[in-house]
Amino acid sequence: MTESKQPIDKYFFNESAYDYHDGGYIPLEVSDAPESKLVIPSVLQPDKETDTDVWYTVEAQPGETQILPGEKTKTWGYNQSLLGQTIVYQSGKTYHVTLKNSLPELTTFHWHGLDVPGPYIDGGCHAPVFPGEPKEITFKVDQPAATLWLHAHPCPLTGWDVWYGLAAAVVVKDEHEASLPLPRNYGVDDIPVILQDRTFDEHNQWNYDKDYDPDGTEGKTALINGTVNPTFDVTTQKLRLRFLDGSNRREWRLHLSDGLVMTQIASDGGLLPEPVQFKKLMLTCAERAEVVLDFKDYKPGDQVTLYSDDTPILKFNIKEFAPDNTEIPQHLADVPYPEVDENALVHQVVMSGTDEEVMINGKKFGMMRIDDRQELGVAEYWDITNTNDCCGGMIHPYHTHGGSFKVISRNGEAPYPNEMGYKDTIGVNPGETVRVKMRFNYPGVFMYHCHIIEHEDGGMMAQMQVWTKDDPHKKYKLMSMDTLMNALAKERHCKPDQLKIKSLESYEKMGMDMC
Repeated sequence: MTESKQPIDKYFFNESAYDYHDGGYIPLEVSDAPESKLVIPSVLQPDKETDTDVWYTVEAQPGETQILPGEKTKTWGYNQSLLGQTIVYQSGKTYHVTLKNSLPELTTFHWHGLDVPGPYIDGGCHAPVFPGEPKEITFKVDQPAATLWLHAHPCPLTGWDVWYGLAAAVVVKDEHEASLPLPRNYGVDDIPVILQDRTFDEHNQWNYDKDYDPDGTEGKTALINGTVNPTFDVTTQKLRLRFLDGSNRREWRLHLSDGLVMTQIASDGGLLPEPVQFKKLMLTCAERAEVVLDFKDYKPGDQVTLYSDDTPILKFNIKEFAPDNTEIPQHLADVPYPEVDENALVHQVVMSGTDEEVMINGKKFGMMRIDDRQELGVAEYWDITNTNDCCGGMIHPYHTHGGSFKVISRNGEAPYPNEMGYKDTIGVNPGETVRVKMRFNYPGVFMYHCHIIEHEDGGMMAQMQVWTKDDPHKKYKLMSMDTLMNALAKERHCKPDQLKIKSLESYEKMGMDMC
């Protein structure tokens, strides 16, 4: 960073649309539980590997987790009882992943931000993995180093699955990022920070249906990597935090005590062109941001606290560390993107409504309906509009499956300074149109939606087909609503018309269905 640039001291987004203006907003409260060491997920170990190929097994499993004193909380996780082991991919290698479902009902494995074919490898709602019926997917990783994530996506139960714990960090590595003087000793100076919130009942359990809100489900207790009141011992001068907003609804407005500066080096899809310094950093649902903290002015025994709004969520205890005179490069990465033909179609995505009335382009999600089409390998503009105009409206975080886009403008003006890299999720203010440039590198059917999870489950979602010249109207086996409901009914030991799925109330209210 150049000396003349001052750290940014604002959150950019429209304050009148922050989540704390929602009627159902639940403010964070500091739990009376004792402080605990921040849980750092272990790294998933391969079943087998060669110079070019790696084999993993990723298992969705139920369990119990000691989160609060007293009774353990019933949770779901990947290869562990809650959240998941961190999965590491090396760009250029081919991966063979066995997906196992040991849960009592179907789920899917969505690789959020991973550039892979759809719909089956991408892991949206058309890629169910049934209990006791493993599937193997194979794909090559060919994208820049980045922080991605894995989460369940079984519409209309994505909110349920994520709430109970099905979310894990995914780290892509490449040779360019490895050549830069950045912290990357996992668990020591390079740590995932998964931001979530939950409400516990008197038995330390979570009750999604009770806490459900069609405008996004929130809890009053912050969980960081599944830890309540976490602390982290700082043993290095510089610390890299890989923030992930893994919440169903909550926006996280982050700042540090003493006004300590966060230097953002990467966003959703990888390194920024140049670092951006912040004192205040806001993440909407599913967004990621990698930041570096420099504790050079602190001594052993000091403490630095990370806040969201006015609530402390993570404390850093400063220990002895060796001096670190490395500097973050002023240029981190080139971020190229193909040009768009001036005569190309501009895709339109209009996100409208709140509560049960959420829609995209005037429709709720249809399982068997293709809403848009784009040719493989051809870059085109997408205009993402948020029409909310009531009571200040709300920010809708838009996400597209199938790769990363380049943000071009916000209402015709420049993107925010930390949006110059590759993105796959973008917060859109009420009354705003964000233009992005998107190219798909693999064919298939991909979803695009608001990532307030109850909004996507409630119908603010659509799907597109990426087509090829040799087979422009290829037919994919899409899972019908009847197939989904019959499978869930069988697993829940009831009739389809007896299923209780909160998000489907949004369709019922509007006289629509998911067919």
